[in-house]
Amino acid sequence: MKKSIFKILNLVAFTLVTLTLTNCGSDDPDILIGDPESEIIERLKSGVMSGTLEEDFTLSASTIYNLSSSFIVESGVTLTIPAGTSIQAADGGKDVYIAVLKGGKIDVQGTESNPVSMSSASGNAGNWGGLTICGDATTTAGADAEAEVGGFIYGGTNDTDNSGSINYLILKGTGAQINSDSQYNGISLYAVGSETTISNVAVVNGADDGIEFFGGTVSVSNLYLENNEDDSIDWTEGWNGTVNNAFITHTVSGFSTVFEGDKENKNPKFNNITAVSTVGGTALQFKKESGATITGLSLTGYNVSIDMKDGGALTNVLIDGVAADPSLFYGNTGIVTAADFNWVNSNVSIPTLPLQGTISNKLTLDASVKYLLSSSFIVEDGGELVIPAGTKIEASAGGTAVYIAVLKGGKIDIQGTASEPVVLSSTLGNSGDWGGLTICGNATTTAGADAEAEVGGFIYGGTNDADSSGAIKYLVIRGTGAQINSDSQYNGISFYGVGSGTTIENISVIDGADDGVEFFGGTVSASNIYLENNEDDSVDWTEGWNGTLTNTYISHTISGFSTAFEGDKVNGNPKFVNLTAISTVDGTGLQFKKNSGGTITNIWLEGYAKNIDMKDGGSLANVIIDGVAASTSVVYKTGTKVDISSWTWRNAGL
Repeated sequence: MKKSIFKILNLVAFTLVTLTLTNCGSDDPDILIGDPESEIIERLKSGVMSGTLEEDFTLSASTIYNLSSSFIVESGVTLTIPAGTSIQAADGGKDVYIAVLKGGKIDVQGTESNPVSMSSASGNAGNWGGLTICGDATTTAGADAEAEVGGFIYGGTNDTDNSGSINYLILKGTGAQINSDSQYNGISLYAVGSETTISNVAVVNGADDGIEFFGGTVSVSNLYLENNEDDSIDWTEGWNGTVNNAFITHTVSGFSTVFEGDKENKNPKFNNITAVSTVGGTALQFKKESGATITGLSLTGYNVSIDMKDGGALTNVLIDGVAADPSLFYGNTGIVTAADFNWVNSNVSIPTLPLQGTISNKLTLDASVKYLLSSSFIVEDGGELVIPAGTKIEASAGGTAVYIAVLKGGKIDIQGTASEPVVLSSTLGNSGDWGGLTICGNATTTAGADAEAEVGGFIYGGTNDADSSGAIKYLVIRGTGAQINSDSQYNGISFYGVGSGTTIENISVIDGADDGVEFFGGTVSASNIYLENNEDDSVDWTEGWNGTLTNTYISHTISGFSTAFEGDKVNGNPKFVNLTAISTVDGTGLQFKKNSGGTITNIWLEGYAKNIDMKDGGSLANVIIDGVAASTSVVYKTGTKVDISSWTWRNAGL
């Protein structure tokens, strides 16, 4: 009713002034005073956004709107923005922004295929102000507080206040500087209430925060925040809503934090947060008494995980039900990835992060990141490296200086799948490019407890044959076997005193300059092993290893290799069930040194010049094949070949 009266009075005034001030007999121009609101509507119809909107209006998706200055949605008014609408902000800094005042509403109706866009022409940080929404929910700043941007009034007593809805919105180039202490954010939510719906929002290249909450109760889901130069998510004044599913990435140096919480702790909640940095920095920062409850956190590439800036209690921040610990990496498997936000059309490619140094606690890599291994990476006693399905680690061709080692008491957990194996490979996968993977355990070995490995001088071996060094599932390794000296080389995987509690299944080692896998004592077993063109021995063991290999397939198509098997020293009688080894270039099939031996069931050897080689004259009775002592005159092609037709994962690359 108020708007109708205003319009009628305005129309009467317009008519009277026109009739009385038009001078038909004068050479002076006519004086016409029109309706200011009509001017704003007419500008909107021509694609210009400027001024204060005082009646409901729906933009047109077929029009590209030029946001040339401030555009303010008054109390009682709704601005509707259909799917696919594009708003181009002038590069006008703090003078260009959209604001929805207390009592006003915005309705952004984007879809996954047709998101709404608000961006400067270049999308560079700080070009324009961004979107500000003021509501009537509670805030510790009190009712009718004044915002630091625009002096807008916000805050009240209605925590279920509704400022509209936002769905599939992309903002770029926001964060203009107001003064030395204040900047616009991508989206600023001042005391916005819980009935406001905000989901599927991307803020890219903001000079300040991506999204900031000033009190209120509003919740947000599906956030994509890329290269916002202050905080990606910021809150203060007692905001107590929830953020569900956010992917945050930083690839430009000089930013501040992933989270910044400030002042009183009203315990906002965050579920499924993935943050990736290629430039270090601080992840989660909490000022004064701020805190939060976080579930499903994945941090990758940050120098600092938790920063209680003003000495607030760590118990204010609960992560997966436990008080925050700044010594932890919080590298859980990233539930949310960049691939979940294909509608953003980001220019950021898959980030590449260094993998180097040592860890003594749990570190989980992120499958959405490519890792560069350019030196050693060591998992120390008490540490655990978790590598989720689909992760790719690119090893530089640095020879013996590049390897991964899991020390005695440490663990590795490779969680590959048939459709998404984990890959460790040099760029070209050429033999000898890098060292490979070494695992040291606490099982028995004839070298004794606390023996020293020939690679790295690592300590291995003990008395616990059931020891667990973790699990490896669906792993492809390429280009290993770097030469240490004339007597020693790295293997694809070296197992030093590894115990039977370790799970090894579905592994592929291709183009190694030395052995594919080698066992130095221990009791570990493995199944589904694919070994192709490893230039020394495909399977090597010594020091009394007595585990079992089930379903082993060996292929040699390059001349100059040594053997499919090499057993050495004391015979711990390891077992091999379902063994297939095929050569197109001759060579030796199974070689046993000193008193070594084993028990083999279901064997198929094809193409080798020599099938059985008792190198040092050991007894053929040490080698039992299908229940009978081995014979140098038998052609072992009576078994059934291991069927690898379903092992499509075995040739995966970077």
